[in-house]
Parts: sequence; C-alpha cells; structure tokens
Amino acid sequence: MALFLVRRTPPLSPDEAWRRLTAWHRHGDSVPFTRVTVTTPPPTGEGTVVVARSGIGPLAFDDPMEVTVWQPPGDGTPGRCRLEKRGRVVTGWAEIEVRPGPGGRARVEWREDLRVALVPAALDGVVARTGRLVFGRAVNRLLRQA
Repeated sequence: MALFLVRRTPPLSPDEAWRRLTAWHRHGDSVPFTRVTVTTPPPTGEGTVVVARSGIGPLAFDDPMEVTVWQPPGDGTPGRCRLEKRGRVVTGWAEIEVRPGPGGRARVEWREDLRVALVPAALDGVVARTGRLVFGRAVNRLLRQA
C-alpha cells in the first residue's frame, strides 16, 4: 500500500478547518476530474457513504468511502475522521485529524494509505508521491475556500 501524509497549519480555528475539510461536496471542486456525492442522508457521522467519481467518460471509476470514525473537534480536543475506501479500483483508508495548533490556528494532518487495482506494489512510491501532490493541493484549496 502507498502511505502518504499531508500536514498544514492554516490561519483557521480547528472548528473552521474541520468544517472545510469535511464538506464532502467541495472535494470534487478541489480534486481534478472528480465529482463527489454523499449517498446517505445528513448529517455526516459513522456510516456516511461518500462516492468520488474520478476520470473522464468511459475511463471514470467510483471510489466509494464509508466514514468509520467521526469525532469533530471540541473544547481543545482534536477532531478525527476515518474513511474506509471500499471500491474495486481504489482500496485503503484516509484519516483527517484537526487539532489546536500554535496561536489558536488549526494543525491539520491528512493521512492516506491506498492501493490502486492493477498497479504493482513496486510502484507504491510513485503512487504515494502522486497522492501527496494531488491531495496536498486539494487540502490547500479546501482550507482556502470559505
């Protein structure tokens, strides 16, 4: 599996960073060639299913994910969300953690461990570097947009 980590310390409160990072519909605006839908009723919690459809035309695939941990930040405690990837093309997990940082700012960590079907394990390093680049940019966009 390809493991990567994205860390940011945005000029946002932990609550606001959490809100922006877990607004699932906005992820499609931040990841190229991707549209995101939530297939379960709100609010988000354990059991919420998010589907990212990535690609163009017949080369697109679904990346269904289920929220298995949902702990929003509060009273100085960190927030944590874990998504289990349940697709045929992409499997693994993603974790978003938001905690209080210096000067009242949020400290964000986005960890992801993924496997892409038909991509040999020998290319995990390439997949991890690509994931860090793509998701690093996505996290930046999500945190910048109100």
